[in-house]
Parts: sequence; C-alpha cells; structure tokens
Amino acid sequence: MSATIQSIEAILVDIPTIRPHKLSMTTMGVQTMVIVRLKDSEGLEGLGEATTIGGLAYGPESPESVKLTIDTYFKPQLLNQPADNINTLRVMLDRSSRGNNLAKSAIETALLDLYGKRMNRPLSDLLGGAVHQHIPVLWTLASGDTAKDIDEAKTLMAAKRHCDFKLKIGSRPVMDDVRHVAAIKAAVGEQASVRVDVNQAWDEATAARGMAELQAAGIDLVEQPIPMKDYAALARLSAKFHIPILADEAVADATDMYKLAAEGFSGAVAMKIAKAGGPLRALEQAAVAKAAGIGLYGGTLLEGTIGTAASLHAWSTLETLHWGSEMFGPLLMKDDIVVQPLHFHDNGVDLPRGPGLGVEIDEAKLAEYRRK
Repeated sequence: MSATIQSIEAILVDIPTIRPHKLSMTTMGVQTMVIVRLKDSEGLEGLGEATTIGGLAYGPESPESVKLTIDTYFKPQLLNQPADNINTLRVMLDRSSRGNNLAKSAIETALLDLYGKRMNRPLSDLLGGAVHQHIPVLWTLASGDTAKDIDEAKTLMAAKRHCDFKLKIGSRPVMDDVRHVAAIKAAVGEQASVRVDVNQAWDEATAARGMAELQAAGIDLVEQPIPMKDYAALARLSAKFHIPILADEAVADATDMYKLAAEGFSGAVAMKIAKAGGPLRALEQAAVAKAAGIGLYGGTLLEGTIGTAASLHAWSTLETLHWGSEMFGPLLMKDDIVVQPLHFHDNGVDLPRGPGLGVEIDEAKLAEYRRK
C-alpha cells in the first residue's frame, strides 16, 4: 500500500541579503521564502520552496499569499492522498485552482523530493537523469553604483566564482543606464559576458534606442526590455537587432512559450520552476522552446538553497543551457537554513548529491529566521 500524505506545513522565512539588490521596480534588503515540509505515513519528509521578488513587485503571488493558498486550499485536498502519484495530485490541484504557480511549484518540489528519498535516488534521476553535474552560474551586479559593481565583478572573476554578469537597469533614464553598463563592460573586457535585465521598464521605442546603444557597447543579451505580454513587440525587437532578447516575465509555462514562438520571436527564454508551476512543467516549457529554436537559460526568483537545488536538478537534465544559469540566490543571502550549502566554484555550482533534492534542513537556522 502506498504511503499517504500526513502533514503539510508552509513556513515563512525571512533572510537579509548581503547588500541592497536594486531592480527597476523595487530594491530588496530581505528575501522571504515559503518553505514547505510535507511528511508521509512512513515518516519521510519532502521539502519545497516558493519565493518571489519584492513581495508583489514581480508578479501576482506574494509569499504571504502562497502560504495562505497552501494552508487553506491545497492542504485539505492533499492530506491522506497517496504521496507517490505526483501527476494525479498535480491534475487535482489544477482542476481546483487556477494559476498560483508558485504555490504549486513548492508542492510539486516537495512531492518529488519525498519520492526521491523513498526511491533513494536524486531528483534528477526522476526527471530522466542528469546530463551535467556542474551548472554555469552568472552573478547579478545590482548595487546601482558603477564603481562598486566594477570592483565586485573583478573580485568575483579573480576568485573564479563567476565570469558572466547581469546588470539590473531600467529605473533611471535610458542613457544613464547605458553609460553605467558600458563602463562595466569596458572594465571587464572580453574576459566576461555582460547582460542586462530591464524588468519590463521600457516601452518599445525606448527599447529600440536602448538596445541600439547596448549593442554598440558590446552587451551580449537584453532581458525583458518591454511589458510582459507585448509579444508582437518582442518579436519585432528580436528581428531588428542581432543582440538577443531573453524573454522572462513574458513566459511562465509551455503555453506562453508556444504563443511567443508563434509570433516569430527569436532569442532565449528564462525558465523558472516557480513561474511554470514546478520542475516538471519547466521542462515542458524547455521542450517547446527547443522545438522552436529558442535558447535556454536557467532563471531564478532568488530562491534559497531548497528552491535552487530543485531548479538545478531540472536544468541538469537538459542537453544545452545556451546562456547558462543565474542560480546564485543562496549567495545573495547572509545565511542559509540547510545543513550543507551548495558548492559554488569554477564559475558555476555542483549538482547536489544524495536522495531527492540532496539537501537537509538546519533546524536551528530555520527557527532563527522563521517569521514569528
């Protein structure tokens, strides 16, 4: 007889960041995570995580709403259900609730972690097996101060922790942002790839001007320059410039990916397990992108170690991550709530080893940062 789900706990955890993280729509000083602990009738526990960026600044779900959704709507449906039929449970949640992909991702991750522990296999094995054991990871320079960002980039390059960088822009006049980015690119030269993330801050005309200047400055990639659902404009911009566009907020799942590709978009997509509704759905999105000839990039909502590990297991099964990944979330936080942090080195991070996610909660740290 299959083990059944006996308890589900959704815990709000607040961890300060190592420095202010400046985006076009907000500045973060604390990251709030929703940690899911799902236990079965055999005493095994699966872990999941949901995060977002700046409360409601990024999307329609906040950490508080994710916890409410899990506690009020998902938990009553899932208790006493067989824990190993993950697809049936996914269908059940989809039929009873629309959207809420961050909450669904946390539950799906916990179920996969639990199943991996029961089978004594890493989560990547449940997804078909890892092609890669080490995933490239860039770093986001987001202080907003040009000199500080240059110093930070050079320090990280010297330590071989990162050799690719993303800059958050869009909160200042376009030419101020261009000068900031161009100065950093000039300072690091050809030793590093420099990309920018506009987080939807420009309209199409501003994006055309900004992308022309960024292309001339040697920038490699422009992420989500315009509002998320303006697919036609994204396609026009991708055809106009040879600097690729990375679609982020525009694409949550496989359906969005299909619609954007059908508009004629060429470039890349930032896959995020939280946006998609879980690791399984993120890989469905990757399959559509691959069929359309669109490049893949492992994105983050600045998850902690649990959510980052889940993403890494998914990305490890892909043959090619054309633009690498940005799975640096744990490094942005001053502390961690797991026993063994992820191993970042040689411009990337190792895939965690061990059953399921390969991570274990540090109970003392969880108690310290748990929201009272």
